[in-house]
Amino acid sequence: MCGIIAVSGHQDAIQDLYEGLIVLQHRGQDAAGIVTYNSQFHLKKSNGMVRDVFHSKSLARLRGPVGIGHVRYPTAGCSSEFEAQPFFVNTPFGIALAHNGNLTNVDEIQKELKDKYFRHLNTTSDSEALLNVFSVALKNQRPKHLSPDHVFKATATVFRKCRGAYSAVVLIGGHGVVGFRDPHGIRPLQLGKRVHEGKEEYIIVSESTVIRALDYEFVRDINPGEVIYIDKNNKLHSRQVRKPQHTPCLFEWVYLAAPDSTIDGVNVYKARVRMGEYLGKRIKKSGIEIDSVIPIPDTGRPVAQGVADKLRVRYREGFVKNRYIGRTFIMPGQRMRKRNIQFKLHPIDLEFKNKNVLLVDDSIVRGNTSQKIVEIARKAGAKKVYFATAAPPIISQDPYGIDMPTTEELIASNHTNKEICDFIGADDLFYGNIEDLRKAVRVGNKNIHKFSEGCFTGKYPTPEVTREYLDNLSVNRDAIRDAHGRDSSDDDGDGPDQYKNLSLI
Repeated sequence: MCGIIAVSGHQDAIQDLYEGLIVLQHRGQDAAGIVTYNSQFHLKKSNGMVRDVFHSKSLARLRGPVGIGHVRYPTAGCSSEFEAQPFFVNTPFGIALAHNGNLTNVDEIQKELKDKYFRHLNTTSDSEALLNVFSVALKNQRPKHLSPDHVFKATATVFRKCRGAYSAVVLIGGHGVVGFRDPHGIRPLQLGKRVHEGKEEYIIVSESTVIRALDYEFVRDINPGEVIYIDKNNKLHSRQVRKPQHTPCLFEWVYLAAPDSTIDGVNVYKARVRMGEYLGKRIKKSGIEIDSVIPIPDTGRPVAQGVADKLRVRYREGFVKNRYIGRTFIMPGQRMRKRNIQFKLHPIDLEFKNKNVLLVDDSIVRGNTSQKIVEIARKAGAKKVYFATAAPPIISQDPYGIDMPTTEELIASNHTNKEICDFIGADDLFYGNIEDLRKAVRVGNKNIHKFSEGCFTGKYPTPEVTREYLDNLSVNRDAIRDAHGRDSSDDDGDGPDQYKNLSLI
């Protein structure tokens, strides 16, 4: 997952872009970038958190009333600073692009760009390939004066050639900004508007929490297969270019999105509470005795609240999270990473001593973090430690922009519930149910009939994702991690700001 933003206004856009990326920081912590335009492009991007990449001098030179921004979470490609976004090409007009998602046919696209259109690609990033597909499609129309039709036709070519997940924002020099969402709508994209001194200004962004924070009015979700074009006069044009086959990523509501966001009409916090309520009903049937329900901060909180309500058991905060410790995966060695979890999560001993506790988290991926958390609870004096997760067992990878471990590394892919329970050291283990998960989201929007949920079911919305494809994906990602010193096999759960990075769990 990544976070993207585009702003089109009548004054310098940099403040909105910078603050918007701060709010989107939970969607990516590896790199950040902004490009603005005021008769020329101004670009700043680098590895690091938003507050580390941008300083007063760089913000001052990012002038112009239009711009786009990106926070990166590396999936395809690597975490090199050269793959930070936005990407830029100089023809036609000068075009910059920022992308959230993952193209599943990137090898095919890169080959065509090089062999047929003689395009040089500086990186292995699928986002650079996506930009060049759009650029070639626009250039081939030979527009003397860019019109909305040119933009819509170019994006129709993108939809025809590119498969997988891609919500994107594009800045076309001297002409405006574009936002589009793949026909499956796997990753979110939303439109906001405000009136400043009697003039309309627009924002396109991954999550609605940004729209509210920057004093825009939420207009709507951008539809799958739809293109939004805001021209240089800030006039909005939209077209449904491709018939939608809406299958949003179910994991957005489980884990990825901010709790105060509403995506595709479904409030993230309320969906997580409902997940907890359904999970609570299932736990109640087990007959276990629980003194208190304790969340694993932070995404476990609303789920735990729902569980506690259904069980009619007290909800207690048992862990304090230290937000000032860096990411554990960059620390050398598994011993150092495991030790760092103890620094991240501090138990409140009185909430555990001589009590039967139910720990509630969003998911279990490898199980290493869950094992350590159970150990911390026992050391704090718990009599019994039960563990529950909102998500069903994760049995397969997600090829659409989540850097999950290989299938072999996923503990639920080759272990029974009992074996996982024994591994993490719990007295009992409860998983969410896939039907309950779907239902928890659909309560908010009954028009969502299918989801991208392959990590839970092994079934994917785009047909090119086969077992062979996933096996190749595992090999490629392992090679990239090895080359860049990212040890995937023993990374432990971590969590910059509010959220754990899924690839580290």
